[in-house]
Amino acid sequence: MGSRSDLFPGRHGMTAERWEHFPHEADVGVRGEGATLEQAFEQAALALTAAITDPLVVIPRDMIRLSCEAPDDELLLVDWLNALVYEMATRSMLFSRFEVRLEGRRLDAKAWGEALDVGRHHPAVEVKGATYTALKVARHADGGWLAQCVVDV
Repeated sequence: MGSRSDLFPGRHGMTAERWEHFPHEADVGVRGEGATLEQAFEQAALALTAAITDPLVVIPRDMIRLSCEAPDDELLLVDWLNALVYEMATRSMLFSRFEVRLEGRRLDAKAWGEALDVGRHHPAVEVKGATYTALKVARHADGGWLAQCVVDV
């Protein structure tokens, strides 16, 4: 499991930002958590990258902008992750830093990364897309957020 909570020492008492994988037969479950829904979406995107390679070896050199809309938060998560999968495939890039802004049912984001370097990144799998399997976007009792689904590899 990865965690960025050590980077934000003043956030004690709130749900820590983190990403993790969860078991799922032949595919990979990605989960993001954060104090806000935006942070949970950012962490889910980081978990997506971590299914492919160690996000720490991906230099956030180049920035791209992405936007998507959906009728609810769960469908928005799938659209967000699939937009990233599309960008990774068409640009031959990996991303390691994300900034998500939500306004209603619209997501506007920035993703920073670099061109895929097989020799340096050692990609473990190719993510084909986010699915509706184990799809869940929910608020925790402590006010933090969870965003998860299974990605097809």
